[in-house]
Amino acid sequence: MKLKTLSTAILLTTVPMTGVFAAAMDRSGQSISAFLQPGNYFEAGISVLDPTVEGQEAGTSATQRNISDMAGDYYFPSAALKLQPTDKFSFGILYDQPFGADAEYTGNNVFVSNGGETVLPQATLNSISQNAVTQLVTAAGAAFAPALVAVTNVTGGNPLAPTQQEVLGALQQVAAGGNATVAGGLTQLQQTQAALNATNSALGQGNTKVEVNTQNLAFVFGFQPTENWNIYAGPVYQTVKGNLSLRGQAYSLFNGYDASIKETGDLGWLAGLAFQIPEIALKASLTYRSEIEHEADTTESLSALSPALIGILQGVGVSADKLAALDESGKNKITTPQSVNLDFQTGIMENTVAFANVRWVEWSKFAIRPHQFGKIAEAVGSLPSVNRPNGFNLVEYSDDQISATVGVGRKLSEQWAGNVSVGWDSGAGNPVSTLGPTEGYWNVGLGVQFSPAPNYFIAGGVKYFMLGDAKAQTGAQAGGDEYVAKFEDNDALAYGLKIGYRF
Repeated sequence: MKLKTLSTAILLTTVPMTGVFAAAMDRSGQSISAFLQPGNYFEAGISVLDPTVEGQEAGTSATQRNISDMAGDYYFPSAALKLQPTDKFSFGILYDQPFGADAEYTGNNVFVSNGGETVLPQATLNSISQNAVTQLVTAAGAAFAPALVAVTNVTGGNPLAPTQQEVLGALQQVAAGGNATVAGGLTQLQQTQAALNATNSALGQGNTKVEVNTQNLAFVFGFQPTENWNIYAGPVYQTVKGNLSLRGQAYSLFNGYDASIKETGDLGWLAGLAFQIPEIALKASLTYRSEIEHEADTTESLSALSPALIGILQGVGVSADKLAALDESGKNKITTPQSVNLDFQTGIMENTVAFANVRWVEWSKFAIRPHQFGKIAEAVGSLPSVNRPNGFNLVEYSDDQISATVGVGRKLSEQWAGNVSVGWDSGAGNPVSTLGPTEGYWNVGLGVQFSPAPNYFIAGGVKYFMLGDAKAQTGAQAGGDEYVAKFEDNDALAYGLKIGYRF
């Protein structure tokens, strides 16, 4: 079997949508296949994803309401130009959009703020208030019982089962009788309640939503010492930008947090090794891509961050130095993860090739903690009830991603070819971020290619994804077992189109 005989089928392994709906924020799959095409070559493609990700409030959520589809449709282009000026040297420019996120919660759930939300769950606020009142009753001592009887005689209540208002009325009588401890406690309780009311009224309105976009431009230089080997490497320029809004009861005092990441770019690199035996259509490649560290200017705001909130935090024991840092601004460090791709294909019979791709991405070290968000998280995390003294991240993942695709491509005629594939993705841990609540997938794909002439083609494909069930947790819950919602039985459809030209 000569490579020329199988060229049409082999090209099918470059049909778009290698990743599309992979773990965490992985999208394109970062394929190097265009650079490994023989001779001079150009391609351009586009992939479109239509996911459905629905769920239900669960875990620590006080309610169990349904959550409508929160995953946005999106598309991303790719392009590649590969030149072979000599038999031993090649050069390529590869463009893709490797990482991203697009989601928005709507309707009536803990990720939407329609008014009436509180800085903490109402049950927690009631418990805090009740504990404070209980301490004041203890401080009132023997004077409390006759004061309560006097109050209930006026209200017509039962002193053995008083309302909180009746208890407060009795405490006010005790304070008026000269108990300075109770008087001071009541004043502090009133001030705290006023501050809570002011903070609650300042919480955000609207939907939780996120949009993150990245772009990669790789400049690849290849050296082919023999027909069988290809050694390649080069710099990668990457940009990242994004917008985020947190809303709803799930995010507690971060309900009303907004962040806008200004587009920034930085450099990384890739390197790889490929081996081929054209006579049997065998080709294997191993490609490493480095992590890329960005220092992004980020505009942050938190509607609830007011003197009232600072007073509450001070009152519950947050240190002065942590409170002083709440208004600080600074750079936001974002490091996109390193990855390794292993690609393999070989002829298995005349006009037929088998192909496989395995990808590893180090999501376990990925985290986003905008500067001001981090300072607020450290202040809140210092509270005994939260017990996160070092704060917490806005987004993080617990596991590395491993994905694999296997398939078969076959030349059907001089102009037509097709392929079938099956894919799997491990996900990046479960529970996972509320901003991307899926845990891996299984998929099946079909591709077709039409070649009007030997030197160019049009290829298209479709994939159906069965998305893994996931529990969704906020940043404050990350690293533990708590979660606020669950997402089950979801799926996605992906479509891709690509053109290729040899010259």
